[in-house]
Formats: sequence, structure tokens, C-alpha cells
Amino acid sequence: MKGFIKSQPHWALAILAIVLVSAYWFLWAEDRYLSRATVVLESPQIAQPDVSFSSILTGASGDNDLLLLREHLLSVDMLKQVQEELDFRSHYSENGDIFARLRDADAPIEKLHRYYLRRVDVEMDEYAGVLNIQVQGYTPEFAHEMVKLLIREGEAHMNDMGQRLAEEQVAFLEGQLELLEGRLDETRAGLLTFQNQEGLISPTSTVESINQVVATLEGELARQQAQLKALSSFQSIQSSEMRRVQAEIDALREQIEKQRDRLAQATGESLNRISSQYETLELKAQFAQETYSNALAALENTRIEAARKLKQVSVLQSPLFPEYPTKPDRLYNATIFAIITLFLALIFSMLVLIIRDHRD
Repeated sequence: MKGFIKSQPHWALAILAIVLVSAYWFLWAEDRYLSRATVVLESPQIAQPDVSFSSILTGASGDNDLLLLREHLLSVDMLKQVQEELDFRSHYSENGDIFARLRDADAPIEKLHRYYLRRVDVEMDEYAGVLNIQVQGYTPEFAHEMVKLLIREGEAHMNDMGQRLAEEQVAFLEGQLELLEGRLDETRAGLLTFQNQEGLISPTSTVESINQVVATLEGELARQQAQLKALSSFQSIQSSEMRRVQAEIDALREQIEKQRDRLAQATGESLNRISSQYETLELKAQFAQETYSNALAALENTRIEAARKLKQVSVLQSPLFPEYPTKPDRLYNATIFAIITLFLALIFSMLVLIIRDHRD
């Protein structure tokens, strides 16, 4: 044995290291309980007027939301919440062996977070679209309560994050809606005041009506002029029939002139100018109404979207209350260490042989 140690010290050192490490894993390492749960994020299936039918049928959230949830569960903020409710420092500093426990109960948050990541594992299954949460604790109660806390706080965080932006959008749209409502009332009041001042409900309709009257009078004038020409071929200009027709023609011309003056040449404000002002006010009122309607629809859509952004953490596998310890993986850890150690010893042995061959 002594000769082997002197001739092959690296192999002796490797065997000693394997024995010591195996002894640690099988005799000294303290048991840890593993609690796990599987969750998925879902959103309410609320249909919007402008969404496609396929999107209405989709209730589960995308991978981005799951990644955001995973990052939050592994964040320093989550660690602070666990510390506040479950006293993370005390549990892991008062339990466990010297190599596995939290050595400094007052460790700074950076070191505490590194230790937290060693005891909490959150993996995303991209194929199934779920999160697998695992927590190692030195008591089954602590591990179980910690998993429940992670699920509860993760759901609250996702809801807060989605609702914050939605509430800001709703508040902004509500403010804009009040302004647009005031503008709509103002334009309608201006239009009503203009109608009352001019004594016209719709100048545009009045213009169209006068144009129609003028066209009718002109048609009648043309008919009377044709009749006068026909009578002049066989009657004297002093005949009663000729005088009657001429009088009607003069009356028609006078009435046409009056209607045309009323339309465009009356004293004061001409009717065509009044009509132009009325159309401008009416367009402003219509635009204000359409803008208000669009803002109202946008507000309702935003409120629906706010409801759609609510996230529910659906538990596919409820937090397991462990009945026996499954960590650490004693045989696995000891085997991996032994394989690596033997491999390094073999490499060292080959290097030694190569050096000796070169010396010879």
C-alpha cells in the first residue's frame, strides 16, 4: 500500500477524495424536502368588437407572460416577500450542514439572492406552456408554504403589472372624453343659437327650396311665353287674352326676381352666406359628435382590454406537501464526483508517463 501511494500519489489522492466526498453525501449531508407545483397563466375569454374569432377562442397567455412570471418568481423582490412572510434567513441559516446552510444569517441581499436561486427552481416547459416550480426546504411545512406563496404573489404581480397600464389608459381616455363632450355641447349650442338668430332651422334646405321654386317659376314663364307667341300669330296685342298672358309673364318675372334676390341679393346677410355659415357650424358639430363617439368606443374597448389583461394562475398540480426528503441526490452527486475525479487522475497519470518517456 505504501509503495502504491509513493508510486501513484495522484491515484491515492483521488481515491481519498472520493471516499471523503461520498462520506459527506451519504453520512453528513442533511436531508431537504422538495415541494413542487405546475401552473399556467390564463386570461379571461372576453370578446372585443374588433378582434378576430380565432383570438376570442384563445384564453391562455403567451410564452412572454410565462417568462415574465418566471423572472419575477426568481427576483430579489420575490425574495424580500418570502423573507417578510416566512423568514427565509432563519430557516436556511438554522438548518442544514455546514456546506449547505446559509452561513451568514445577516448576509447582504446579493449573497442571499444567490443562495435563494440554489433553493428555488422555476423552469418553463415551452412545449406544454407551463411553469414548473420547485422549492427545497429543510422542513416539509416550509417548502410547501413557500411554493404556495410564490404562486399567490406571482399572480398578484402579473395582475398589477397589466392593470397599471390599463388604468392609466382608461384615466387618460376619460379625461379626453370630458373635453370632447364639452366641445360637442359647445358646437351644438352654437348651431342652435345661429338657427334662432336667423329664424331658419336649416338654411341649406331653404336654399334648395328656393332654387326649386325658381326653377318651377322659370318653367311656368317659358310656358307662358310660348303661349304668348302662339296667340300673337292670330290675335291683336290689345286683345284681352294677350293682355292676360302678358300680365302673367310680368308677374312671373317679378316673382323670379324676388326669389333670386332672396337667395343671393337681399339686403343685409345674403341667404347663400347664411347657408355657408350654417354648413360650417353643422360640419363642426358632426365632427365633434364623431370624435366623441370614437373616444367613447375607445374607452369601452380599453375597459374590456383591461379585463382581458387580468391574469389567473391556474394550478395544474397543486403544491406538493412532501412526505419524505428527496434532496440532495446523494448517489448522483457522489457518482459524478467520482467519475470526474478518476478522469482527472487518469489524465494526470498519462501526463506523468509522457514526461517520463521524454526523459528516457
